[in-house]
Amino acid sequence: MVRKLLNSIKVYSDKRILAIMGLGFSSGLPLLLVFGTLNLWLKDVGVSKTVIGIFALVKTPYSFKWLWAPIVDNFKMPFFCSKMGRRRGWILFTQILLMCSIFGIASTNPETGLFGTAVFAILIAFFSASQDIVIDALRVEVLKDEEQGAGAAAITLGYRIGMIFSGAGALWIASVLSWNMTYVIMAISVVIGMLVLLFIDEPNTKEIKREKGESLVKYLKKSVVGPFADFMTQKKWGLVLLFVMLYKLSDAYMGPMVMPFYDDMGFTKVEIANITKIFGMIATIFGGIVGGVVVYRYGIIKSLFICGLLQGITNLAFAYLAMKGNDINLLMVTVSLDNIAGGMGTTALVAYLSSLCSASYTATQYALLSAFATLARDLFSATSGVLADNCSWVEFYVIVAILSIPCLVVLCLLHKITSNEFND
Repeated sequence: MVRKLLNSIKVYSDKRILAIMGLGFSSGLPLLLVFGTLNLWLKDVGVSKTVIGIFALVKTPYSFKWLWAPIVDNFKMPFFCSKMGRRRGWILFTQILLMCSIFGIASTNPETGLFGTAVFAILIAFFSASQDIVIDALRVEVLKDEEQGAGAAAITLGYRIGMIFSGAGALWIASVLSWNMTYVIMAISVVIGMLVLLFIDEPNTKEIKREKGESLVKYLKKSVVGPFADFMTQKKWGLVLLFVMLYKLSDAYMGPMVMPFYDDMGFTKVEIANITKIFGMIATIFGGIVGGVVVYRYGIIKSLFICGLLQGITNLAFAYLAMKGNDINLLMVTVSLDNIAGGMGTTALVAYLSSLCSASYTATQYALLSAFATLARDLFSATSGVLADNCSWVEFYVIVAILSIPCLVVLCLLHKITSNEFND
């Protein structure tokens, strides 16, 4: 028993696992730079909540990365892939463009040139989403089946650390330096992901090659259309995509308004960084671990229902905080409950998405499913600022909690959950 435990822990010292954690940092770094951190920058320079809500649209590339995933998955980038291999070459290429885009947004002034800020934010999201496609593929391909769990845990931890750095770290830096200098530092930090590539080997993977005499049309159909056609052979695939899109809807909808809400409640940047970023991220990681236990104990379907319900209920804590006002202890409790529930929901959802992917098209199909999981966040949440401008914060968060109901209804329809079947 002890030996098995030690062997399980030992896998985390493997250089591939550690490198995957580093790639997770590179993957998690850009998200908040076009989301929470950017929203607070916009709020600081006087941009309205309605416009901040509309800025959620800059993250649209995360939702549509499946459109170009087959290209990234099957084709080699000249020079980069010939020097470093197909996966590592694509990662380095996207990281260079990502760094340039963050430098670009650092050179803008959203108070006088909001359009330029939006353009660079879209580019950051696009190259970040492209990087994620390749990192997910490399992670699956470089590890053995028995190592996939450790790899998933490592990349999740690295991702969270990256988000802490671009969230809490950025807020700390912005409290003593300008927002522009903060983003310059974030751009330089992309180098960490580049260095990590030196410590991981290119995986040996089979490419979907064009056979001798095969027409271009037939090859494109096989490599580009194939993954989607394969997914559509699943029963109720349309309902599956709808459920995946709705599952994080309540959390996604309130996302653009979280920073403006904290600011309106009178919390300082340092308080927001300490509690919502550091403390909140720890709560999210804890929630992810609890979610894994729930999935193991109750199975994927029941776990999705339990975690989805908790996501909606814990959103009501924000309504209570809005009633009480500036209360640092209540903020800590609210953030804890919300992030634990969110972490549990994420674990259940990732387990569900992974179970849907075909082994032959893992990268593209996972890109498709994970993109739909963020679609509500990137599109529907753009209206959150309009709602926040036309109602109180209490009313806003009650409505947000109600938005957790549709996914549970679709889940019941999708899996035909009845009083008898739910206990199968």
